Amino acid sequence: MRITYPKFKSTVAALAAIVMISLPVSVSAQVGSDRSAELLADLAEAEDRVAAGKLERELRLEWSKSGSPAMDLLLKRGRDALEVNDTGAALEHLRALTDHAPDFAEGWLALATAYYAEEMFGPAAHALERTLALNPDHFGALQGLGAIYDSLEKPQLAYDAYAAAARLRPHDEDLDAALTRLEREATGWKL
Repeated sequence: MRITYPKFKSTVAALAAIVMISLPVSVSAQVGSDRSAELLADLAEAEDRVAAGKLERELRLEWSKSGSPAMDLLLKRGRDALEVNDTGAALEHLRALTDHAPDFAEGWLALATAYYAEEMFGPAAHALERTLALNPDHFGALQGLGAIYDSLEKPQLAYDAYAAAARLRPHDEDLDAALTRLEREATGWKL
């Protein structure tokens, strides 16, 4: 005897529809948004550190919008876990995020941060490359690559990554210090 559950089918269909609606339709759209482009242009021309910091915070907030409440929650949980040094939990949340929203650059950046915290430089570099493939202007990813190359004692690659980040993100004292420290090794003596 076969038992059918007509209400069960409609419940499953409704649940599937809700899940699909909550997934990002186009998470890469926020990267190329007019607001992001405007903020990047303003950041490159910022007059001082205070103005640059304000623009940077706005830009990071813009980039953190996945278009899906569920994906935004995974990003928040991953970042929260990183703040309390629970990299295991962070990795779980952020791997789930990048699995479900592979076109969300900020998810890859957060995953790279978690890998870097565990000194897993290969996976961190891979996640940063994914970030930059989705958002070539992501100064945080460029700076992260610089830090990895710096840790691996590859001064030319570190310098190039830091310099690319500095072009997008002026007035950053850490970037300036890293570039000054690496300049001689990376570019040689200037006569």
